[in-house]
Amino acid sequence: MKLPHLVLMLGMTGLVACTTSDRTLHQMRNNRGTPEEFAIVPNKPLEMPQSFAELPVPTPGSGNRTDQTPLSDAVAALGGNPAQLAVGEVPSRDAALVNRASRYGRDGNIRTRLAVEDAQFRRDKSVYNWKLFKDDEYNKVYRDQILDPYAALTAYRKAGARTPSAPPTAD
Repeated sequence: MKLPHLVLMLGMTGLVACTTSDRTLHQMRNNRGTPEEFAIVPNKPLEMPQSFAELPVPTPGSGNRTDQTPLSDAVAALGGNPAQLAVGEVPSRDAALVNRASRYGRDGNIRTRLAVEDAQFRRDKSVYNWKLFKDDEYNKVYRDQILDPYAALTAYRKAGARTPSAPPTAD
């Protein structure tokens, strides 16, 4: 009876030794079946209005007065105007900048097109089309596109460009 226990213990130790706890941002998952603690955002405190007549008309899908607004709060804290965040079109003061940046044309649907092309690129580079276990292949797929910062630093220095100091390599 002791030999099967020993074999089971050695097998479990081998499995634990083969796992890694080093997770990249793409592999972070909560497999506990509980809510993600950092995804829960508390609402602003409720306030009694001076008059119920000043409350906005409820609109399905619109924001709530108690919803958190971190971007607006940050803009207000830095002395800006939070109402500028809601501007749908380009303000007239930025029209020249937008025209200059789009002088060779622009695609209004660029985000959707890039998302579709990227999904196809990842499918083409995927080792397998199906997985028994979830696996994040992000780093494997984009390995050829990773920039080497030290090679770029060396190339710029050889070209005579002034560059800041860099931390030593890990090698």
